[in-house]
Amino acid sequence: MRQTQIIMGMPITVEIPGPDGEASEAADALEAVFAYLRQVDETFSTYKESSEISRINRGELGLSDSSEDVRTVFALSQQTREETGGYFAIWRDGHCDPSGLVKGWAIHNAEALLQERGYRDYYIDAGGDIALGGLKDGRAWRVGIRNPFNRAEIVKALTVTNLGVATSGTAIRGQHIYDPHQPGILASDIVSLTVIGPNVYEADRFATAGFAMGRRGISFIELLPGFEGYQIDTHGMATYTSGFERYIVAYAERN
Repeated sequence: MRQTQIIMGMPITVEIPGPDGEASEAADALEAVFAYLRQVDETFSTYKESSEISRINRGELGLSDSSEDVRTVFALSQQTREETGGYFAIWRDGHCDPSGLVKGWAIHNAEALLQERGYRDYYIDAGGDIALGGLKDGRAWRVGIRNPFNRAEIVKALTVTNLGVATSGTAIRGQHIYDPHQPGILASDIVSLTVIGPNVYEADRFATAGFAMGRRGISFIELLPGFEGYQIDTHGMATYTSGFERYIVAYAERN
């Protein structure tokens, strides 16, 4: 069963492969996932006036009075800031935007909901940040890296299972990631950084920080144990980490 809903301003697709006879149980599981993600959006949206993040930005809510989820995300954001030499930051010009971490964190929690219901084969894709568990049709899931200059083209096809894949880039939202060490300066020398990590939360947060580092981002990913990356610069030149090739689907195998 596969379903897509618009949440957090983006299409989110959840797929649970399985026999048709299990469709009712799968539908319930999908709705539980989507309900959770809607709750996350209500809490963390920077666009909804009633969200806790909007209230924090207006000075109406202190962090100590916020929900456990918000306090958790702020703590994880600080941890990520420290682990990336300050290249991950959720505050800019006095306003907070934790979306560079929240999406991957929420998807990771959503896959835990599926696992709690006994599902081991699943796919969750939220705007290109993907959690993949188990198999589909007896083989690992296939994931494509899109050409940031031509979204209709897949530049690399990957085979992945029980891992997370996240891409930070300019193709959908334009240049939107800032270098925290140069206030007001957008990261502009790369256009796409895809990271494969042990789960989608880890992949997402380090993809965001790596993108903010510019060309040096791929070297940062190279040094992270258990991570691989694929980076495309503004000239269309691709650079990838030393272990990335093991995930690439050979051209002859794509069909």
